[in-house]
Amino acid sequence: MAAVEITEAETPFTRAAQYVRMSTDHQRYSTENQAEGISEYAARHRMEIVRTFADEGRSGLNIEGRESLRKLIDEIESGQADFQVLLVYDVSRWGRFQDADESAYYEYLCRKGGVKVIYCAEPFENDGTPVSTIVKSVKRAMAGEYSRELSSKVFAGQCRLIELGYRQGGPAGIGLRRLLVDERGDPKGELRRGEHKSLQTDRVILVPGPPEEQALVRRIYKLFLSTGMTEGAIAQELNREGFFTDRDRSWTRSVVHQVLTNEKYIGNNVYNRVSFKLKARRVRNPMESWIRAEGAFEGIVSQETFHNAREIILARSQRLSDEDLLDRLRLLVAERSAVSGLVIDERPGMPSSSAYRSRFGSLLRAYQLVGYRPARDYRYLDINRRLRDLHPQVLSEVRAGIEAVGGDVGLGPDGLLRVNGELSLSIAIARCQETASGGYRWRFGFDTGLAPDVTVAVRMAGGNNTPMDYFLFPSLDLAAGHLRLAEDNGLSIDAYRFDDLEELFALSVRVPFAQAA
Repeated sequence: MAAVEITEAETPFTRAAQYVRMSTDHQRYSTENQAEGISEYAARHRMEIVRTFADEGRSGLNIEGRESLRKLIDEIESGQADFQVLLVYDVSRWGRFQDADESAYYEYLCRKGGVKVIYCAEPFENDGTPVSTIVKSVKRAMAGEYSRELSSKVFAGQCRLIELGYRQGGPAGIGLRRLLVDERGDPKGELRRGEHKSLQTDRVILVPGPPEEQALVRRIYKLFLSTGMTEGAIAQELNREGFFTDRDRSWTRSVVHQVLTNEKYIGNNVYNRVSFKLKARRVRNPMESWIRAEGAFEGIVSQETFHNAREIILARSQRLSDEDLLDRLRLLVAERSAVSGLVIDERPGMPSSSAYRSRFGSLLRAYQLVGYRPARDYRYLDINRRLRDLHPQVLSEVRAGIEAVGGDVGLGPDGLLRVNGELSLSIAIARCQETASGGYRWRFGFDTGLAPDVTVAVRMAGGNNTPMDYFLFPSLDLAAGHLRLAEDNGLSIDAYRFDDLEELFALSVRVPFAQAA
């Protein structure tokens, strides 16, 4: 019987889903344009798009807030996906993950669930070949680096605008208003609450608000300085008289405290007190890192009045000994089921939360000293300290093992081990983290600037008391500064895994030249 020849027209279409994402960084990457490019790719490759997952106005720095991507991965992992291929416009639309391995991890979950990810506008086929893998890794790194460079440029630009006296974000506050000005500095109108500038060349400055609000701010300072009333007592008095804040809320101790401590009321423009770059952890910056422009706009209170209030607030906490501060915190903990910086700031007679941070280094440290453990699990801090203590022990173990086989090893000023004057080694240790499903994950951070020849990556066992195994990574295979590992990582990663360091020691054995030849 003759073989039946199937024409292209009779070939069934492959069922495909598309994922599109748009942040606010580039209009040309709108979801509509992405979908159009994906549709053209699907038509050329006989694919039928049966599902669409879209995250519009979402940052690609991580998976937080990207509900469609989460739903997509959940469907694939649960086996509910009714498609075999996932089409994405390019690597950057998949995400500008700051950890390139995170980007790879989510793609791996798709592939593990039987769904192939295809980047339609990229010049490589995502077929797992070495060239494809290398190009894709570079593209992931470039996508993350774009966000880092953009963040640095934006921050530098914001600092420059602050120094020129322009406001960067946030409400004006009681007694002040935001005024929109053009590129020449000419006023264009007052911005109401929730309104933003629409032209790139426009700027925002602070100006004194309604006279009655200015008078209220000055009264707060007078009550604090002349009558000795505390912030809490002032808040009670204002509420009793029917006054509200600029947000139409009742006055609290912390709001009064902010009025007494914020330099904008003497006309200073201050920025970078708190950082939240690239969706990372919120950080309170030291005062020397603040960007300040003094006299940037018209103040409401005099310099002398403001500094007198500041001196009283500083002296109030300085008069209390460390034990006095902790005693007050113990009493608060005993009365409240949960304590936070806000709770501390609202407590009458309590020093501010910033006083605890200044005196003890952090609120967490103050909590530990009074035996309070917040609901959030901070055990990882103790684990990290143990790992830092373990690092010199691993260094000593490596040195002893190399010397035992006749090798020569020394510790350089950069912290790298130099073996036989030829090979440089770096040691990295990662704590074991348990996932919600009971699995284990490890995340390494490598200092690629040191450029060691080999990095010894130590994975800690569950409980983080002893090493579980070791990875020996050549520098060529560690282009990125981070690596995320699961229990099983595939041959491309696990080929570098060893149960002990004997393989490393064997590499350090000196062999006579004649024998090697």
